[in-house]
Amino acid sequence: MGNTTHPSRRKSSAMHIGLIGLGKMGFNMRERLRRNGIDVTGYDRNPDVTDVQSVDDLISAIPAPRIIWVMVPAGAITDAVINELGEKLSQGDLVIDGGNSRFTEDQKHGELLAAKGLRFLDCGVSGGVWGLQNGYGLMAGGDPADIELALPVFDALRPEGERADSFVHVGGVGAGHYAKMVHNGIEYGLMQAYAEGYQLLASKDIINDLPGTFRAWQKGTVVRSWLLDLLVKALEEDPGLQNIDDYVEDSGEGRWTVEEAIANAIPAPAITAALFARFESREDSSPAMKMVSALRHQFGGHATRPAK
Repeated sequence: MGNTTHPSRRKSSAMHIGLIGLGKMGFNMRERLRRNGIDVTGYDRNPDVTDVQSVDDLISAIPAPRIIWVMVPAGAITDAVINELGEKLSQGDLVIDGGNSRFTEDQKHGELLAAKGLRFLDCGVSGGVWGLQNGYGLMAGGDPADIELALPVFDALRPEGERADSFVHVGGVGAGHYAKMVHNGIEYGLMQAYAEGYQLLASKDIINDLPGTFRAWQKGTVVRSWLLDLLVKALEEDPGLQNIDDYVEDSGEGRWTVEEAIANAIPAPAITAALFARFESREDSSPAMKMVSALRHQFGGHATRPAK
């Protein structure tokens, strides 16, 4: 399973799954799954995007044993959906939480569903608003037999090429979201480093072509990355970041990463400093934090605040 390609992924499966939560990312995932041969029935409270009118209708539309992918905000909303599915699904059905739940919640949800004869996987998903076009990086946790059952779904969502380059079965329940949590913590540190470099360059009068400097780093340099590409795109759209406030939200996973570092006595100064910089952005004007805000908008579609 680890290093094989999926040679005939396109429209190769008769699998039919349910997807709960058709926000921006869930909507795109439904479309990518359909393009790649997975039948999807989606449910959302928004009548403009839903395929069915209720969770009951969704369950009725999916053949058993069912796979239901949950793509809703972490916390109370995910809890409510998991509890509802636990009451309504049949033994042997599989629930996949693809949101950004904390790994400790996965373990609770897995135990709750197992007591009812239901199966559960957690899956960290990275790719943001670009996932429909490029595919998603996937980190899954759960039983190997359940992973195998859902593999056509994972293959449809991930990019083309070697499975091991974009999908990993990390471990047991909770491991997928733990890996995604650390992924997001690293993302905090990377964005902060790019943003601080941007502020240094922007403040120096001998730099005559700031956007061109970053553009020239896109090929051949050791700091090239997709985030750098998005930084260049942000500067092309708004060269001085005049339209963006420097207030930067944090999604929660950066905090969880720092909490785990503390709990396990693992030094994580870069990730911690990046999180604290976001807190600071809510008090003072900062060109660096404007760039972090711009990057979050570029890769994830996260809202920015208009400049004051």
